[in-house]
Amino acid sequence: MANRHHDAEIQKIEDANFTLFRDCLSAPLIEKSSSKPSIKQKKVRSNRSGRKTAIKPVVAVEDKSEDDASELAEFVDYLAEEIFTSLPSDLRTLTYSIWINTPSLHKTYSIPLPESTVSHVINTMAPSVMDTLSAYLSDPQLETNNILVRALNAYTETLLTAPPPPSLTKDKASGCELCERSWIPLTYHHLIPREMHQKVLKRGWHTEDQLGNVAWLCRACHSFVHRVASNEELARDWYTVERLEEREDVIAFANWVGGVRWKAR
Repeated sequence: MANRHHDAEIQKIEDANFTLFRDCLSAPLIEKSSSKPSIKQKKVRSNRSGRKTAIKPVVAVEDKSEDDASELAEFVDYLAEEIFTSLPSDLRTLTYSIWINTPSLHKTYSIPLPESTVSHVINTMAPSVMDTLSAYLSDPQLETNNILVRALNAYTETLLTAPPPPSLTKDKASGCELCERSWIPLTYHHLIPREMHQKVLKRGWHTEDQLGNVAWLCRACHSFVHRVASNEELARDWYTVERLEEREDVIAFANWVGGVRWKAR
């Protein structure tokens, strides 16, 4: 059970990190694509009587070489997949929590990335990655490394930035994270109850930086969660919204209470 949860959480981290890396890689590629002239301007000489050299207003002629947005999206998706799968496993599954609690990673991954790390990552990429990227660039020798370094630095900088305090995350919650009601006040539920922090650290269940993790819940769901599990159980077994949603009783309650609506006054 524990191993299954661990593997699922690692996969979830890797999936989220791929999405982040693809976004970081897309920025310089979109920038390069959008900087290419999409319209060629052609001066048309008049055939009418009068000055033979008279020039009509500039006429826009469609440039057939303009990158199609959908093709660019496919290219970014393909290239991101190729690059990401060739990254070291600890970089694919890196999180702020893992980094802050693993001193051996501090030298390898910092902001900006050390030149030695960048060189190692780029040199271990599959040759097909470099060939694909080089074929897209007008000056491969100059631009390839620049794009990769920008993407890698943006990716690690995002991962290594400490998350905001829980009290500042409410604006990101569109509604209760269990029943999804958005029109009622939200409270924040300490996913690892404060009363358990000392025991959690002593038992090694979680690291110190995770103790402040919260979920924004309506008062009804918040109360229900504390009714169905003790503080110790919450800290040990049900310390994420995803884990809470694995409980049939929690899901059943959330589905039911989600239909409870107040009449407008």
